[in-house]
Amino acid sequence: MRLTLGKINIKGLEFGPSTRVENGVLYVNKDELTALLKEDNRISSVEVFLARPGESVRIVPVKDVIEPRVKVEGPGNIFPGFLGKVEMVGSGRTHVLKGAAVVTTGKIVGFQEGIIDMTGPGAEYTPFSKTYNVVVKIEPVDGLSQHEHESVVRLAGLKAAAYLGEAGKNITPDEEVTYEVAPLLEAASKYPELPKVAYVYMLQTQGLLHDTYVYGVDAKRILPTLISPTEVFDGAIVSGNCVSACDKNTTYVHMNNPVIEELFARHGTDINFVGVIITNENVTLADKERSSSYTAKLAEMLGIDAAIVSEEGFGNPDADLVMNCRKLEQKGIKTVLITDEYAGRDGSSQSLADTTPEANAVVTAGNANETIVLPKLDTVIGHVGVVDVIAGGFAGSLRPDGSIEVEIQAITGATSEVGFNKLSAKGY
Repeated sequence: MRLTLGKINIKGLEFGPSTRVENGVLYVNKDELTALLKEDNRISSVEVFLARPGESVRIVPVKDVIEPRVKVEGPGNIFPGFLGKVEMVGSGRTHVLKGAAVVTTGKIVGFQEGIIDMTGPGAEYTPFSKTYNVVVKIEPVDGLSQHEHESVVRLAGLKAAAYLGEAGKNITPDEEVTYEVAPLLEAASKYPELPKVAYVYMLQTQGLLHDTYVYGVDAKRILPTLISPTEVFDGAIVSGNCVSACDKNTTYVHMNNPVIEELFARHGTDINFVGVIITNENVTLADKERSSSYTAKLAEMLGIDAAIVSEEGFGNPDADLVMNCRKLEQKGIKTVLITDEYAGRDGSSQSLADTTPEANAVVTAGNANETIVLPKLDTVIGHVGVVDVIAGGFAGSLRPDGSIEVEIQAITGATSEVGFNKLSAKGY
């Protein structure tokens, strides 16, 4: 499979009479976008806002972040299984509005949506303080269940991103990057002198608003399987999560997974990147055993020498993480884990809810329990009162002066377990 991403650099964001890209500025027809989203009769109101880097703007609660993209050549469409026909994606040509994002907000769905600050100390913890954000505030009609509420907001975000992406369809990209994936047998034998490496991509699938979708299918209903990394870049994986904001993989993160980017960059140099295994994070012990055993079996069938495993979430999924590690290592596959920590506000608690002796190579994305004070900002988009109940918040998080004290758990992307964040470590 061969996919070319044409990146159109967005350096400005404005409302305008037509939705278009001109001289690096994305212009948005607010009325047209609002009318499109209000076609869903489960939505009672739609408001569209703009939030630019450096502005005194807070967005809360954040449901999802999505990057506008459009298929220009090749089969399928962006977000297959939700928009248009269900065709396989990952080949052809896709244009990307690089630097732009759709952010969805509105009444809280679960208790774990997050915060994006466009300036101040909170902005240093989220990658989405640097994107030009079209914020869509969706309020559903009364009487929807939580799951239907989540579905309504998710679909609205995908529609908005696809609508904006169309503005880049006939624009000459500023940069082009091509990714090519060889057939499996050819890929496995292409670089015999290099270690064969696969990526085990854990998807949050605990149910109860902890869902991820693959081609529109709830991933807790699948057995672990292979997916082309180019399919991931083409919108085949969509977030439906209302989990802790710090380590939730938003749809934007799936479309820009940095683990896959790095594996592509090193392919043919010091590793042979042979594939991606997607697996789920279910709740019951039987499901965890089944999925981790199946994942290890697929890895063994690929004949890989090493695996990188990334987690999504914490607590219950820690058991899936260490099961995957143990079973891969027992098959002679060297394994590196990427996770984050919930080690208490002073850092002295156990970092993960489960352990295994085989987990001797672990990369941490930070301690989500560390606290931060976010100063009052001039504009709040959404419902700021929810900060007392979102994950990472507590009674009194919203102070009388408008400032907020929370754990960084509440900041979208702060401890991303695929490394799509701004935290780093330095050795001395």
